[in-house]
Amino acid sequence: MLLYAWTMIVTSLFAAVSLSMSQPQEPVTAVVETRVAQGDLAGRATDGIAAFKNIPYAAAPVGPLRWRMPQAAPTWQGVRDASMPGAICIQPPANGDPGVGPLPMSEDCLNLNVWAPTESGDTPLPVMVWVHGGGLNNGSGTATLYDGARLARRGVIVVTVNYRLGRLGFFAHPALRHATTNGDDMRGNFGMADVVASLQWVRDNIAVFGGDPGNVTLFGESAGGVVVTRMMVAPQARGLFHRAVIQSGLGREAGTPSFIRRADGGPSLEDRGVLFALGAGLSLNTTADELRALPAEALLSPPPSFYGGDLLVIDGRMVDRDVADAFAAGRQAPVPMIIGTNSAEFWWMKATDRSPYGQTDDALTRQEFAALIKAYGGEDAYNGNALSDFIFNEPARHLARLHARAGNPAYLYRFDVVPDPNPEPQHTGATHASERPYVFDNLWTLTWPMGERDQQAATAMADYWTTFARSGDPNGVGRPEWPEFGQNRDQLLEFTNDGPVAKPVPFADRLDLIEAYYARVGPDRR
Repeated sequence: MLLYAWTMIVTSLFAAVSLSMSQPQEPVTAVVETRVAQGDLAGRATDGIAAFKNIPYAAAPVGPLRWRMPQAAPTWQGVRDASMPGAICIQPPANGDPGVGPLPMSEDCLNLNVWAPTESGDTPLPVMVWVHGGGLNNGSGTATLYDGARLARRGVIVVTVNYRLGRLGFFAHPALRHATTNGDDMRGNFGMADVVASLQWVRDNIAVFGGDPGNVTLFGESAGGVVVTRMMVAPQARGLFHRAVIQSGLGREAGTPSFIRRADGGPSLEDRGVLFALGAGLSLNTTADELRALPAEALLSPPPSFYGGDLLVIDGRMVDRDVADAFAAGRQAPVPMIIGTNSAEFWWMKATDRSPYGQTDDALTRQEFAALIKAYGGEDAYNGNALSDFIFNEPARHLARLHARAGNPAYLYRFDVVPDPNPEPQHTGATHASERPYVFDNLWTLTWPMGERDQQAATAMADYWTTFARSGDPNGVGRPEWPEFGQNRDQLLEFTNDGPVAKPVPFADRLDLIEAYYARVGPDRR
């Protein structure tokens, strides 16, 4: 049965002509049409999975709409070709990150992509909405790494989203504040507002693809995981998703509102906006029109810093406090949550380095530092692992505890799968972002060889993730049990080279010391 109102109108567009019954054929690709609120779409279906790409979920944020809340998506006449990915958002060079899709690059980038089975029966399917990482500076939902076909074959619908990045997505200036009306500015969090708009589009349109708007899982990695934590506490996102997956998504960002000058005298977000405008040749009293007239490429230099606080915005509306504080107050969305990290996140940085994530341990007392060195078994081990624990591992455990304490299902994981041969032999463990092709079961997109062991790990992760999307519980027949976190046991599921295994949280003594440190120094030092 064809899915709902879809029409399959052309077959074998790209099929190879077989000269004999024994000659293998290329997969048959067909044009499929459906209608969303804005108009008709023509996508492509291959091997039972339909893909619709470059669907605008909001108006192009250009000209007078730059640095404004996302506006209503455009409509069109006739049938819109949805066979090719849309433009990626304005960003600096990706330096080889496979999480960035192909050019062109444009401010007109608020588009999303949908993968759905062409046959699903009469029961609406769970929906998984992916938020890419990249430090809020890079990335796109159009990357081949995030192709949703293999997840969709497990009986879900996958949506990947572009959102505004860098200074186009996270920027403030007094001229913009004074030029807006009706709270339109959202205090610099335009990229976050884009994600809310994409979820609203999913709510209003996903049923025509066979999806259930009442069963949406929001999942993301790195900065995308940070976006998910922010959506967990944003009133504007409440009710738009029903499960959450946070992959290496921090959790203890600084608690001081970004628009307030920091206690250490550091500049506010608007202060940094003024400094940028001066550097771009504008005056101290520049206008909103003058800012909006700047070429988009001019906003890339000097590059803004996710890590230095240029892009993590506590705006007082969408996000009014540190995420950990919101979780502690029980103000997060009461939805089932998976949260976890990789075993060697930023292995190349020391906690003491003057680097984007460095100087994390500056406020340690001598006694605290000595206790940590002892727990790590020496200074070398501390230097190699502490940053991952301060920034990723302890915060993930902390949010899982708070979520479980509030009575919500929480599942903690640790990813420790390393390809053989290891493409990064200078260290052991799973580096930051290395879990992405496993979650999407897209090992075929990588440029180094992957073996059967890796495919088994990818199959397991994709199965856990899609089962969680279906029911809010990742467990299923034929897989090791993933224990719910809390309930008087701090256990997680570790993805290892030998398969998933449930176990107590590794290195808990280290994390306990870091937790005590954070409790002592307070939110401004998180």
